[in-house]
Amino acid sequence: MAATSQPEGIARTVNGENGGESHAKWKYLDTLLSREGAYSDPDEFTPGDAPIINIKNARILVIGAGGLGCEILKNLALSGFRNLDVIDMDTIDVSNLNRQFLFREKDVGQPKASVAAEFVMKRCPDCKVTPYVGKIQDKDEDYYMQFNIVVCGLDSIEARRWINATLVGMVDEDNPESLKPLIDGGTEGFKGQSRVVLPTMTSCLECQLDMHAPRAAVPLCTLATIPRQPQHCIEWAHIMKWEEERKDDVLDTDDPEHITWLYQKALSRAREFNIPGVTYSLTQGVVKNIIPAIASTNAIVAASCCNEAFKIATSSAPYLGYPDTNNYMLYTGDSGVYTYTFEHQKKSDCPVCGNRPKDMTLDPDSTLEELVESLAERPESQLKKPNLRTNARSLYYSTPASLEESTRPNLKLTLAELLDDGEVFAVSDPAFQINFQYIARFS
Repeated sequence: MAATSQPEGIARTVNGENGGESHAKWKYLDTLLSREGAYSDPDEFTPGDAPIINIKNARILVIGAGGLGCEILKNLALSGFRNLDVIDMDTIDVSNLNRQFLFREKDVGQPKASVAAEFVMKRCPDCKVTPYVGKIQDKDEDYYMQFNIVVCGLDSIEARRWINATLVGMVDEDNPESLKPLIDGGTEGFKGQSRVVLPTMTSCLECQLDMHAPRAAVPLCTLATIPRQPQHCIEWAHIMKWEEERKDDVLDTDDPEHITWLYQKALSRAREFNIPGVTYSLTQGVVKNIIPAIASTNAIVAASCCNEAFKIATSSAPYLGYPDTNNYMLYTGDSGVYTYTFEHQKKSDCPVCGNRPKDMTLDPDSTLEELVESLAERPESQLKKPNLRTNARSLYYSTPASLEESTRPNLKLTLAELLDDGEVFAVSDPAFQINFQYIARFS
């Protein structure tokens, strides 16, 4: 697809409308969009009715209604966006109330998406918010094709990678409206980032995966024999007991039944070793690798995300990801207030948006089992349930049980016995809908 300064799907929202809507509530918005600004591009931005109508007609999907999602929904509604959708499968917990300000104590136990939508519409009656209580994987491409912009406020790398791959796969060069800008925000304590992905045009989230270091692994011997911390008990339930007792089930970290099962196993383990501190919330945090959030960081990153959505919808200023400009913003607030933007380059060997396999350096004398275990920790892969095959043979399948049993003997073989130097092999994972292509490079 040829690069354009503004995705076609946004520009076309003005069709069929005449004039803007004048109201005292939106006076500041009308003033901003009715004149050229210091950074506006005269070739792209036409002051007046068109950008005002774009804001009114644009349909935005917000993924996640947690700490970031609440801020994003509030900001979008107060910025003049009238058509919002929100997806979240979680329910409200007491621990959410200190920073997820759309919820109250009476809402505990209720779905986040529904409560957030109701709260926003009550405060902003001219904004329609449609909630969906469920997983993003429940929806197909036709659903995502409805939106002009997708904004993510997720706490899961896996979910980010799934929506990224879906939006990249939707792009049809013959249909400009199939390109859906993805705005992603994330926080980690006093640090955070926002970024804009124009699928197939700029670097995607998979290109940037190595910026998110995988969680350090706890030695299996510690988990199996001498746990010392509540996290060790949880990882024991997560890594070992699940595989032992429920290996035919794909673990869904967003499924309350699965988290409850792990919590109960971890609690039993903790009692056996007199280790206090195992809770449901901690279990969820360890399994999903959730980083404790700070409300002020969420507010800053959400504001950045919504600012980008506003600029994309109106063309009033260059946005992150604007052709030949920076597409990634880093925020650091632990020693002052510092932001830095840079251009993350698109990678030709990206398994999602690239066109060639990625090199993977391997020790030919290591075993396939060691490779399988390392795929969760490698920054370039971070795959937890890998299935591996070459064009000629299946190397290992973790599921279903019949394939796992038939390919299990390969785990003890060396990579030199299974692969040739320079051979391409594919890795899949139940959490994603794509195959990751790698080239074995023996060191």
